Amino acid sequence: MGYVVFHLDKSPGNESAMTDHIERKEIHPNVDPERIHLNKELVEFPDGVKDRTEAIQHRLDTAGLKRKIGKNQVKVIRVMISASPEDMKRIENEGKLDDWCRDNMDYLKKTFGEDNLVAATLHMDETTPHIHASIVPIVRGERRQKKPKKKLEDNNQLQKPNEEQKPKRTYKKKDPNMPRLCVDDVMAREKLIEYQDTYAAAMAKYGLERGIKGSDARHITLTEHYRNQTIESNNLQINIEQLLAVEEAKRQRIEELKQKEQEAKLKSIQAEEQKQQKESELKETEESLNQVKGQLKTEEFKNKAADVGSNIMDGLGLMIGTSKVKRQQQEIENLKHEKHELQQDIDGLTQTISRERSARQQETMQLKAEIHKIHDWLPDTPTLIKWGEYCQKIGFSNTQAKDLINMRPVQFSGELYSTEHSQRFAANNAEVRFDKGTGTLSSFRLLLNGISLAQWFRQKYDEFRETLGIKPKQKPQIGRNKGLGM
Repeated sequence: MGYVVFHLDKSPGNESAMTDHIERKEIHPNVDPERIHLNKELVEFPDGVKDRTEAIQHRLDTAGLKRKIGKNQVKVIRVMISASPEDMKRIENEGKLDDWCRDNMDYLKKTFGEDNLVAATLHMDETTPHIHASIVPIVRGERRQKKPKKKLEDNNQLQKPNEEQKPKRTYKKKDPNMPRLCVDDVMAREKLIEYQDTYAAAMAKYGLERGIKGSDARHITLTEHYRNQTIESNNLQINIEQLLAVEEAKRQRIEELKQKEQEAKLKSIQAEEQKQQKESELKETEESLNQVKGQLKTEEFKNKAADVGSNIMDGLGLMIGTSKVKRQQQEIENLKHEKHELQQDIDGLTQTISRERSARQQETMQLKAEIHKIHDWLPDTPTLIKWGEYCQKIGFSNTQAKDLINMRPVQFSGELYSTEHSQRFAANNAEVRFDKGTGTLSSFRLLLNGISLAQWFRQKYDEFRETLGIKPKQKPQIGRNKGLGM
């Protein structure tokens, strides 16, 4: 059985950036644009409310709160719901994803109140399906009692026996049924433990269970996460470059060995052809010699001079023929020896290639293991690398791109290329930096002078059109996917 993921996080303040991320108004590199249409809104907004940020404010305005909301009060609790990638894939393959969403919505409504659940979105365009839910912490009932302060042991602090005790002030108690905004009541320690227990029980039918109670593991803040990730990313990037260099060297070595093997095979073929040619010439010579011998033997000479002359001619022919045959036989032996040596070279090269291929496979497995660790331990590393490549593509230098993905601001003067508008726009002494998202999932935005680069490109494009006398077009309102009805 896999473990449930049920994470609650207090919102630090302005929710516009998180709303843009959840509703895909800002597309981050870890999002697959071709799967955005699979996302679903699981909570329908009230009439006149167009997005998550307005839904949060609408709940606060209509809840009947009597006390003014303080600047430091938490207005919304972000809830991220999921499981391991393998378990979510299994639930999806079994056709139970809609039921899983419906049961999650029922649990959130029952636990936090249906009116307090103001937004929920199923994301299917990232690595693992998950739900972003938004809870406004409006509660009723008696306030939680604060723990009593410890009694002072200092004798000077003890009340004197003869000192008259001042009567305690009494205040008119407020109606406990009045609604109030109080995140501490919702996220008290005992409540958080209860949520983990009850949520795991609700998800048991999907083969999921609660995490280990009393585990030493703790949830680190995003600031700590990105600081550690930046340090480890630098080290892993160096390791990746070294591994890729080793892999490239081995690939080139194998290519060289393959080339030598091809050359050896070609020489062997040429030697075989020469051998066959010499054997053919030897055969023709022997046939010609036998033919001459046969003709001489069939002739009958009538006198000894003729016999002697015949013997002399026969001896000369035999001597000439034998010398030529021996020379060709020697050439054939030489070619056989050369062919044998070439075959030995081919066998040696084949063994070397096999050893190199085996070593390369082992190196490849080690490299894949390292890359798997990168994806498992530092899931943002591939995203940061893509961002670095994107920065170089649009006009930043290699050094500037490296500084940006290491979360260091860059002063930029020059031209940046917009792939959306197929045009370059000038920037003079602009501050460019990455903004780390504040959601439970990693997200990044490239900001130029405090606004997203995409928005800056659009502004520059509108300014360019205005110089041509073209008024900017009104942007149409994008309809929302209502998703599952709960």
